[in-house]
Amino acid sequence: MSQHHIVPLSVYFRVFALLMLMTVATVGVAYVDLGWGNTPVALAIALFKASIVILFFMHVRYNTPLMWLYAAAGFFWLLILLVLTMQDYYTRGWEGAPVEFLKANPTPF
Repeated sequence: MSQHHIVPLSVYFRVFALLMLMTVATVGVAYVDLGWGNTPVALAIALFKASIVILFFMHVRYNTPLMWLYAAAGFFWLLILLVLTMQDYYTRGWEGAPVEFLKANPTPF
């Protein structure tokens, strides 16, 4: 028979308050100019909020180690997607226009 963990209602209220506080922090950081640091700070806050939702509202915290493994695999996959996206974004300006395009269109853009 499976065991069910009953979470007190106060835990949900505290988690909700923490999520609201982190939402206010996200809005506050958006108004501060951190230069290149705005995106990493916003992503860190978003990942923290997502982990809180997964741990408490999806009951991963009180589940089996196999469920922890699946949740970690999901986060690892998200990390891979974010790294590949950032790699594409940061390397877009490294190359100029292809030579074939410049030969076919001698006028500048």
